[in-house]
Order: sequence, then structure tokens, then C-alpha cells
Amino acid sequence: MLVGMVDVIFADVAQPDQARILGLNAQYFVKNGGHFVISIKANCIDSTLPAEAAFAKEVQRLRQEKFKPQEQLTLEPYERDHAVVTGTYRPTTTQAAKEEATEEADK
Repeated sequence: MLVGMVDVIFADVAQPDQARILGLNAQYFVKNGGHFVISIKANCIDSTLPAEAAFAKEVQRLRQEKFKPQEQLTLEPYERDHAVVTGTYRPTTTQAAKEEATEEADK
């Protein structure tokens, strides 16, 4: 392998299947428990849906690709109908336990 496993992957490809593209790259290059950042343009996902629905659809696809989204931010007012999602790829059991404890404490 020419490139070693990395801690973080970033994707900004503006394609309807960008979660799949991110998943394929993560499978080959991201360590278990690594992190991801993905920039989502709602119109590239589905121009017939409201932006929030397109973001939710893409986050669901990320979960299917073994990502655990943790934060989603819109880029308003700088970019209309854009969002950035960050999270963990194939979280380890200790990471998952820490995240669940943090979520419980926040409630």
C-alpha cells in the first residue's frame, strides 16, 4: 500500500453518491475509530427536496456506510443550502461507550 492509514478524511465532491464515495475511500484509508468531515450541497443530493431533507437523507446514508455522524452545521449565511457533517468512522467500543456516556450526561 502506498499510503498508510489516516486519522481523518475530508470529502467535498458535490456528487449525488458522495456518501458512497466517502465510504469507499474510508474503507481503504481510514483507521477504525478515525474521523471524517464531509461537505454536503443539498442541490447535488436531490434538487427536488428541501435542504434539510437532503441533509437528513445523506446523514442516513453515512450511517449505512459505517460512519457515526456527531455534528452537523449549516454554512448559512456564507453558502446557501450547504452543510458540513463531522463524526467517527467505525467507532471502537471504547469510543462508543464514551460517546454514549457524554450523550446521557447532556440529557
